[in-house]
Amino acid sequence: MSGRAGLLVGRTRRGHPRERADAVKPFLRSACGAVAVCLVLIVTGSGVTGAVAAPVAPKPKPRAAADGSAAAPSRSPDPAWTAPLSTRGRYIVDADGKRIRWKSGNWDGAQGSWNGSGDINDPASHHGGQNSHGIPVGLDRVGIGTLLRDFRALGLNSIRLPFSNEMIHSTAPVPDAAVAANPRLRGRTPLQIFDAVVEALTADGFAVILNNHTNTTRWCCGLDGNERWNSRQTTRQWADDWVFMARRYQDNGRVVGADLYNEVRRDVWDDPNWGLGDNHDWQAAAQEAADRIQTEANPRLLLIIEGINWTGLPVDGLPHGRPTLSPVRTLSHTLVRSGKLVYSAHFYGYTGPHHSGATGLGETSDPRYQDLTADQLRATLRDQAFFVSAETGQHFTAPLWISEFGIGADERGQTARTWFARMTDYLATTDTDFAYWPLVGWSTDAQGRPMGDGWALLRYDNGGSRSGILDGGDWRATAWHRLMTAPQRTGPVPPTPAWHQLTVDHRDFVQSLSTRALGDWDAGARKAACPDGERLIGIGHTGGRGLCTDAPTARDLRAPGGTPEVVRDERYVPAGGDWAPGYRKLQCPEGSFLSGYSLRGERVSAVVCMPARAPLGTAGETVRFDRGDHRPAGDPGGDFAYGHYKGQCPSDAYAAGIAHTSRPGHRDSPEALLCRPLS
Repeated sequence: MSGRAGLLVGRTRRGHPRERADAVKPFLRSACGAVAVCLVLIVTGSGVTGAVAAPVAPKPKPRAAADGSAAAPSRSPDPAWTAPLSTRGRYIVDADGKRIRWKSGNWDGAQGSWNGSGDINDPASHHGGQNSHGIPVGLDRVGIGTLLRDFRALGLNSIRLPFSNEMIHSTAPVPDAAVAANPRLRGRTPLQIFDAVVEALTADGFAVILNNHTNTTRWCCGLDGNERWNSRQTTRQWADDWVFMARRYQDNGRVVGADLYNEVRRDVWDDPNWGLGDNHDWQAAAQEAADRIQTEANPRLLLIIEGINWTGLPVDGLPHGRPTLSPVRTLSHTLVRSGKLVYSAHFYGYTGPHHSGATGLGETSDPRYQDLTADQLRATLRDQAFFVSAETGQHFTAPLWISEFGIGADERGQTARTWFARMTDYLATTDTDFAYWPLVGWSTDAQGRPMGDGWALLRYDNGGSRSGILDGGDWRATAWHRLMTAPQRTGPVPPTPAWHQLTVDHRDFVQSLSTRALGDWDAGARKAACPDGERLIGIGHTGGRGLCTDAPTARDLRAPGGTPEVVRDERYVPAGGDWAPGYRKLQCPEGSFLSGYSLRGERVSAVVCMPARAPLGTAGETVRFDRGDHRPAGDPGGDFAYGHYKGQCPSDAYAAGIAHTSRPGHRDSPEALLCRPLS
C-alpha cells in the first residue's frame, strides 16, 4: 500500500480526512516521545494473530465454472507472450526474447484492511469502510469472471497481487459473505481463495506478480508493525514463507514474479539501511531471499526489489527522506541466476522526496512531488529511480517497474491533477512498466457515493454495478488513455551484455553455483565469484568489490561441464612471463579465465579460474591501479567500487590473473590485473 505517505500517513491518503488526521498522530508521538508511540504500537498491532506453521498444501488446480462467479477464465490465455520471463538490459522479455511491458493493476485485499484500532469485525474499522477478510477485494460483490473482463477492458496484461504472511498461515475459512458473489469459494481459507484468484488470472492470460505486502493483515503503511520484512518475524521465517509461495505456484508459468516486500521504512526506533550488514539491512535481506527462491524453489521467477521508502523522523531540522532506489547506484544486487532482477519504486503526488505526506500537524516544509515543476519532477524521478533503466550498461541496469502510483477520482486540486498527468506522461515517454494502485474498490451506489474507495479504477456497489474509469465522468481517463496507447518498444530485444557487482563487505558473495559446489574453497577468507557464464573483469584496490560481465557478446564463456579451479600460488605463471615483477601473482592456467577471488583482510589469498569453451588470447597487458583508477573509457559497468581505486580490463578482454605485494608502502591488496584479449 504505498510509500505514499511513507511513515506517516501511508495508505491513509486514500481514506477520509478523519483517517488522515488520525494517521498523523503516531508520527507526532514519535517526534515528541518514543514511549508514547510504543504504547500505540502495543495497542494497535503486536503480532501475527492465530499464526501456525506454513501449511504444506497441494498445488492449486484449475477449477471450472459454468457462470462468471468462480475461478473460470473469461477467455483463452493471451498468446501475446510465452513464459517464462527474463530480462535483457532495461527490458522484460518473454521466452522468445520479445519485450513485454507490464501494464499492471494492484488487486489488493489479501494484505489486510483493518486500520489497527476498533473492532476488527466492524467494517468501520477497516480502510474505506470495507473488510477485505484478508482476500482480494470485490469477491463479495462481483463474479470473478466479470472482474477479469473489466481488467481486460482497462488494457491490463498483468496483476500485482499483494498478500500478508499472516494470510499464508491462517487456517480459518473466510465468512460466506466475503465471497457472496463467488459461492464456489465458500468454506475456503484466505490462502485457498488466493490460489483460486491466481488460477483464474493466469488461466485468462494475465501475468501475476506476487507481492509480500505486510507481515500481518493490517492496512499499510505507517507505524503498523509492518515496517520491515522482519518486523514481526525473523528474516529466516520471512524467506521461508517466500520459498513456500514460490514452490506453491512453480508449475504455473504465468505466475512470473516475486515482489519481495512493500515499502520498507522506519519504525519507532530504527531506520532500515542499504548495505550496513545488520538486521535492518534491506539490500542484504533481499539478496538472501532472492537467492533462496532461485536455488530452493522457483528459478523461473523474476525477483522484484523495491528501494527504501522512508528513513528518519519527518520533523524540520532532523534528517529524513525517501531514498527509494538511489542507493542502488553504488550497491546493486547480483543474483545467482542472471536475467531475473527487476527494481521497483512507488510515487504519489502528495508525498515527496523528503515529504512523508502528512498534512497539518507533523507536516514538514519539504515540497511534495506535486509541488515540483515539470522539469524538477522529471529530474527527481530519474535521480530516485528511473536511472536504473535509463543508464544502460551499468552494474545496476535493470528493468524498472513503478509498482504503485495513483490518485483519487474525487481529487479537485489542480496541482494534484497536474502531477498525475505529468507522472503518466513520464511513464509513457520513458516506456516504463507500471502498476496502478488500487485496481478494485467499492461504493454504496452505482455512482460511487457516498462512501468507498475513490482511488480505485473500478468500483462496485452492493449489487455489483460498476462505476469508475470505464464508465465516463472520471477525470483520470484522459491521462490513463494517453498512458495505455503511447508508443512503446515491442518485438524482439537482442541479447544484452550483463554487468554485475560483487561485494564481500560483510560476508561471502559466491554467486556461481558451480563454484558453490566446491564447498568452502578458502576457509576463513571472504570469497566472491561471478554468476556462472560471466567473468571477473574488474576489482577494487581496497574494499573487496569486483565487477563481472559477459560483454561484449552476452554469451556464456564457460566450457560445457567445466569445473572451476582454485589457484593459490604462482604455478601457472610461465617462465619469462612475469607480467608484474616483484609482485605475487595468482594466474589462471591457459584456456581459463578469472571468475572469483578470496581475501584475508585485504590480502588476496586465492582466485577461481573457469575453463573457457573456446581458445582464449594469450597476449596480455598489465593494468595497475594502486595509485588511481585504471579503467576503460566510457565507464562500462559503472563505478562498481565507489570510493576506492579500481582496475578493469577492456570489455573485449578477460582477466587472467591478479597481482599484489606486501612491500613497504603497499597493503597486499589487489594492485594489478593481467588482461588478455578474448580471442
